[in-house]
Amino acid sequence: MNGIAGLTMPAWLSGPNSKALAAPLLIIMMLAMMVLPLPAFVLDMFFSFNIALSVIVLLTSLYTIKPLDFMAFPAVLLVSTMLRLSLNVASTRVVLTEGHTGPDAAGKVIEAFGHFLIGGNYTVGIVVFVILTIINFTVVTKGAGRIAEVGARFALDAMPGKQMAIDADLNAGLINETEAKKRRTSVSQEAEFYGAMDGASKYVRGDAVAGIMVTLINVIGGLIVGMVQHDLDFAMAIKNYTLLAIGDGLVAQIPSLIISTAAGVIVSRVASDEDVGNQLVSQLFAKPQVLMITAGIVGGMGIIPGMPHIAFVFLASVLGGGAYMLKKRAEQPAEAKVEEAAPALPAPESEEATLADIQPVDILGLEVGYRLIPLVDKGQGGELLKRIKGIRKKFAQEVGFLSPPVHIRDNLELRPSGYRILLKGVEVGMGEANAGQFLAINPGMVTGPLAGAQTTDPAFGLPAVWIDAAMRDSAQAMGYTVVDAGTVVATHLNHLVTMHAAELLGRQELQQLLDHLAKDAPKLLEDLVPKLMPLSSLQKVLQNLLAEGIHIRDMRTIVETLAEHAPRMQDPADLTALVRIALGRAIVQQLFPNGGELTVMALDHRLERLLMQALQNGGPDGAGIEPGLADTLVTQTAQAVQQQEQQGATPVLLVPGPLRLLLSRFLRRSLPQLKVLSHAEIPETKTIKVTALVGGQQ
Repeated sequence: MNGIAGLTMPAWLSGPNSKALAAPLLIIMMLAMMVLPLPAFVLDMFFSFNIALSVIVLLTSLYTIKPLDFMAFPAVLLVSTMLRLSLNVASTRVVLTEGHTGPDAAGKVIEAFGHFLIGGNYTVGIVVFVILTIINFTVVTKGAGRIAEVGARFALDAMPGKQMAIDADLNAGLINETEAKKRRTSVSQEAEFYGAMDGASKYVRGDAVAGIMVTLINVIGGLIVGMVQHDLDFAMAIKNYTLLAIGDGLVAQIPSLIISTAAGVIVSRVASDEDVGNQLVSQLFAKPQVLMITAGIVGGMGIIPGMPHIAFVFLASVLGGGAYMLKKRAEQPAEAKVEEAAPALPAPESEEATLADIQPVDILGLEVGYRLIPLVDKGQGGELLKRIKGIRKKFAQEVGFLSPPVHIRDNLELRPSGYRILLKGVEVGMGEANAGQFLAINPGMVTGPLAGAQTTDPAFGLPAVWIDAAMRDSAQAMGYTVVDAGTVVATHLNHLVTMHAAELLGRQELQQLLDHLAKDAPKLLEDLVPKLMPLSSLQKVLQNLLAEGIHIRDMRTIVETLAEHAPRMQDPADLTALVRIALGRAIVQQLFPNGGELTVMALDHRLERLLMQALQNGGPDGAGIEPGLADTLVTQTAQAVQQQEQQGATPVLLVPGPLRLLLSRFLRRSLPQLKVLSHAEIPETKTIKVTALVGGQQ
């Protein structure tokens, strides 16, 4: 309901923009307090609100998990500082104009702080005020500002490394574009937050200095006003105005100290999934040995003559009791496990072998050592399971078919931190991943070495170092790409799945793909399979494309091309060449995503003639190539590929159509990164630039 008893609120107050008006109204109100006189009752309300606001900010910072969860804190710090200064100005006006009437001239809150907190003694009040100001200015605020300054520097230095880590996760299929954009925003917000905290902490330091100056001015100004204008004697004037000034200063300094403490809590937090309270309890009082030793020391101090025996002995008893309870709680799970362990039963008689004993071979398998089990155990929150699902999803989106599921099992024969990846029961890759540590990969642009176990990235063979979590930010700041153990395994798996995509496309996966395509174009598939070509031939064509890294997402173009040419030919190699021509634009875009000029390698015309003769003599498998010519071809092509890679270009060899299959098969084993294209596969709109000539004069 927007109204009560027939009264309705204005739309600009009750609508969605009402929250947006809070900040402007608060700023205007604070500026008005500096100019307009306020009665004592209104001052009491604002002082009470200031204290409540500081407590809210402190509790919010204590229950915040990450600093970015309280991104508004720098603005809150500024607004609360301005609110205290505005209240100082308003209360100073009241103190100087009405201070001669008594200690309640500026409201009950200032009177309470002047009487109850400092006992009505202005000397005690001055000492307490100075101590609070020193603590706030030299300890809390200065320390929080220094932490924020260092945090801002580290956040800025670590931004390039964090951005590279996000790009690596995105390329590995561990996250999608939306999650990558969210992480990039979080990285930039983190740097902005610490920078803002560094600047906002200067306001609090200035507020502490202003509090001292305002208090001194109130005391001196009150003495002059009381003695000159109101004819008070020196003792009465200094009593009234000093108590009011000190009470006013304490009312401002206590919320300031609370806000400064909240700032220190926010910027000194270490990234964790727990708030500060849970961290303190779970880490400070987690080990019974620590509590037991502390109880012994405190108890020993309690029996020394002259010491307060009751206090020390009582505290030692509490600590010892807590240690005993923690120790008993830690022993309960172990005892439960012993009780659950049943006596070993005699082994049953062996039964006859049956067909059920034949275990089918998994298409894709991942075996891990026992230390990596938490990464793949759903009960222990294993992130690797989610990442494998992300790999399969990205593979389906990019390559064009759904890969078989990855079957995961533990293998005690592996090293504790080892793993291996199996394809149809055969190992195709292996490596090690240290759970709890991070792999710092050297992409070639780092600024210095790191201390740790030297190794190589199992996916791409780059030099790398296993480091502890505490070194993660510094490694990123030095230019390393830092990933956790789960990401190492997932990236390696993604790389091998992409490399062996042709072997993963079995009959079952192909049939699933055709059934999915039949929902949109049923007639197209009916005309092709099995009327014009069998399913095995279609599978072979698609495997030929995948073997050379060509995605098969555009199944409509592939099927239409095959339907057009299958009545005249059935050879999968010839059909693959025609499909590649039809997919020319997609192939070129995949190899040259930036478009523009295509930088390629080409064959010398004399080498072309020799290879055409070898093709006529030995067929497309390269059997007709002489050994000397084969060695020369591989050597010169490898040199040209290295030259292309040093220039940052994709190694692509452009050859005549009849030679494409011959050279692709012949060079694939020694140069797997080389892509061989025919002239017919290049769209007419593309400009070709030959940067290296294979077979020319060296």
